[in-house]
Amino acid sequence: MSRGLVLGGGGIAGIAWEIGLLSGLAAAGADVRDADLVVGTSAGSIVGTLLRTGADLEELHAAQLGPVPATERAVAFDGAAFAATVAGALAGARGEQESRARVGALALRAETMPESERRAVIGARIGSPEWPAARLVVTAIDTADGEFLAVDRDTGWPLLDAVAASCAVPGVYPPITVGGRRLMDGGLRSPTNADLAAGCDRVLVVAPTGGFPGSPLGPSLDDELATLRRDGEAHLVLADDAALAAFGRNPLDPATRAPAARAGRAQAERVAGEVRAFWG
Repeated sequence: MSRGLVLGGGGIAGIAWEIGLLSGLAAAGADVRDADLVVGTSAGSIVGTLLRTGADLEELHAAQLGPVPATERAVAFDGAAFAATVAGALAGARGEQESRARVGALALRAETMPESERRAVIGARIGSPEWPAARLVVTAIDTADGEFLAVDRDTGWPLLDAVAASCAVPGVYPPITVGGRRLMDGGLRSPTNADLAAGCDRVLVVAPTGGFPGSPLGPSLDDELATLRRDGEAHLVLADDAALAAFGRNPLDPATRAPAARAGRAQAERVAGEVRAFWG
């Protein structure tokens, strides 16, 4: 029986919540680190990399509760304004890929921190690891043409670059240059991209947010779950109300780390039994 773990996007708050949840699940006997496949998008690419490269979950959780590292500086982010800007750019677009390319054009024009600074931020989170032997897929999008990319060890890119690209929220962080391409956040297609785990017998989807039905940028979470359930089973854990409250209005604010991690740990206590039964 093959098992997949999908880790969705959700900013700095999402990273902390996923770490809190996964560490709590492991402590309750529902350790999912033995997945045959891990798919990570944006925040999930950070957490997936940490899991696959052997980081200790309890230490990761403790770090989220501790002082915020100097490398984690706050950025302004207004979700409603971001959605309005994206909606304006998509007027008249034909198809999902063209829609993503239009957002890519916005990302290329935006004034952000330098790429080198952003790479340093991601490096401070994950180090400079090699691709793990166990399968890890992270997602990104080409700003030029909106192509969706599922990046793994065979792609030939440094893992740090792939993760930095997956976390490049358009308009907030700079697109990351890899192999001559300027790449942005894979969460633009879908916060989860759970359909990449199709073919696994059981897939656990862990996501701070489920996205928006009817998005012109990519499939809905419901569509992804339907794809997974054609040939296997899927179980979904979304952030609960307490976690969403902990995320606040700006999930890119490092001040959300501790409350989001605590919310994830508390939620793990409530869902551990069902996850343990599903994971087998």
